[in-house]
Amino acid sequence: MKIAQESEKVTELLRETSGKVCSGLTIETVKDRADFRAYRDFFWKQGVDPTKIRPASEALVRRILKGSSIPRINDFVDAYNLASIETGVPIAAFDLDALDEDIVLRFSAEGEQFLGIGMVGAKALGKGTLIMSSGDEVVAMYPYRDADASRITTDTTGALVVSCGVPGIAQETLLDAANRARDHIISVCGGHPSKIGAV
Repeated sequence: MKIAQESEKVTELLRETSGKVCSGLTIETVKDRADFRAYRDFFWKQGVDPTKIRPASEALVRRILKGSSIPRINDFVDAYNLASIETGVPIAAFDLDALDEDIVLRFSAEGEQFLGIGMVGAKALGKGTLIMSSGDEVVAMYPYRDADASRITTDTTGALVVSCGVPGIAQETLLDAANRARDHIISVCGGHPSKIGAV
């Protein structure tokens, strides 16, 4: 797998996908999508205000509908963002070299530290925050912020991709998101995929 910073192929894929989004939705109707509502409801239950921190898939679609550009990170991240836009499923990814152990979805203990992508300093978590961890490291606040230490960069050679489910989202939708992410990533970064499974 070779990850470029910003390829023309991804630019063209984003252009095509943006056109499809705009032909089927408006900024007024996006809030009525059942999948976006499911993620918003889950955010509220986790104590996160989805009008301030939007589910990633909805935030990307809203940017398109407002005529704003999609943030370009690198070809790998941009590729799975395409799958997120297409399916409405937030997707997370982690550099395998940064993971000590298998990832576990669990509730945080009081005082666990988390430094997310774009955060200035680490945050102490309260008890009961839904997180993903690898060994002692918190690698994501589920399902909306990944850790800085395990982010995907142009130096990444192996990655774990997770399509993030919540109540109300069918397993078939999550598998579709994972498959689309895999296909987009391989089309622009190469590499060999491992098996996709549901947990």
